[in-house]
Amino acid sequence: MDAYDEGSEARHGPAGPSGPDPRPALPGPAPGADAPPDGAPVPGTPSTRAGVPGDGPPAPPAAGPPASAFDATSPAAAASHAPGAPAGPPVPADPPVPGPPPDSRTGVAALSLRYQIGAALALAVVAVGVCVHLGMTFLHVAPANTISKEHGEAIGDWIYPEFEQNWKLFAPNPLQQNIAVQVRAEIRAADGGARTTGWYDLSAQDGRAIDGNLLPSHTQQNELRRAWDFFLATHDDDNRPVGMRGALSETYLRRIMVLRLDRADAAGPDGTVARVQVRSRTTNVPPPEWSREQVSTTPAYRTLPWWPVPEDEARGGVG
Repeated sequence: MDAYDEGSEARHGPAGPSGPDPRPALPGPAPGADAPPDGAPVPGTPSTRAGVPGDGPPAPPAAGPPASAFDATSPAAAASHAPGAPAGPPVPADPPVPGPPPDSRTGVAALSLRYQIGAALALAVVAVGVCVHLGMTFLHVAPANTISKEHGEAIGDWIYPEFEQNWKLFAPNPLQQNIAVQVRAEIRAADGGARTTGWYDLSAQDGRAIDGNLLPSHTQQNELRRAWDFFLATHDDDNRPVGMRGALSETYLRRIMVLRLDRADAAGPDGTVARVQVRSRTTNVPPPEWSREQVSTTPAYRTLPWWPVPEDEARGGVG
């Protein structure tokens, strides 16, 4: 016979489903006394029904590792999300997932492909130019060799007059003179008349421009001096050209003179520079006071003949 058959007394006792409960009554309040509300625990009576709220102390939790405060499956996290649970401290949210780092490229790498190609081409052109200049300078200052003999004219055209090299600073007897380059002009007026200007001391003008200037230009420092040195190296003491570069040095020096006169407005508003004449004024540097050396301080002049100015150079010195 099934223990849970309808006729069995195992479930409801001998009295059946509607009979009295044979279990002894629990002590409680007397009839008519104030009874606690339904569902409230009776004081002093531990509950024998597990899992009913308020019937007794909760069962101890099962043994295991302590739950983390940030574990979503922990009892604290589950209780915080249960319906009707009292408000508690907020559960910290998961930290944000870091995204890809920003583009940190700089310089040429930050440019687009088209500009990168342009920058690479520009750098290549500059590198080739530097290599050619260094090679030409080396062949110019090196002893005569097969390349310099065969291509001497091309090397000279590249070096002179701007990049000429010399060793005067390291010579046994360095230069001990001050050389000033001066110029004057013959001006042709609009009415056909002519007049001659005074001497313009161009070296003194460059000296005033350099004095107190922390970053003087290459033109102020070397253009006039190198042009005069170029002329002296290609002419004899009678001012006659020596070699093929003599005419080039005259043209170079004349154009510089006309440019400087144009900047000084030597011709005036209605005049034109017809001819120019250049001279140098050389003065020995006086020795120090403690020296017994005796030198003359009288200036020496070297005056060149008049050079006619072509019409295409007369206005500004550019042909």
